[in-house]
Amino acid sequence: MADKTFRLDVVAPDAQLYSGDASIVVAQTTVGQIGIMANHEPMLAELAPGGCVVLTDDAGVRKALAVQGGFLSVTADTVTVLAEAAQFSDDVDVAAERAVLDSAAEGSEDFLRAKSRVRAVEAVS
Repeated sequence: MADKTFRLDVVAPDAQLYSGDASIVVAQTTVGQIGIMANHEPMLAELAPGGCVVLTDDAGVRKALAVQGGFLSVTADTVTVLAEAAQFSDDVDVAAERAVLDSAAEGSEDFLRAKSRVRAVEAVS
């Protein structure tokens, strides 16, 4: 199965959140959603505000991360997510984030952060 996986690193300024093999990564970029599989063409994309990144590891387990800004870099055999901030969906209090969505001004930093966290939870629900 090695030819159907690639190296994935997800890093933020304060932590390395994931480092291992993956079979697919789906990310929301400023130009739309993109899926990356093994042998994808090299590219660089800006991650969308309020977006999330979903990965499927080499064991077939799906994991989602709320990602606030940053970049997605694809090389011949590695994908790197360089996030300004990121958090696994398992660590999100969905009720609290939905309350923020209801009270925060649309497009504000708080709104986009909450939107990102809710999207990550919904992506693996």
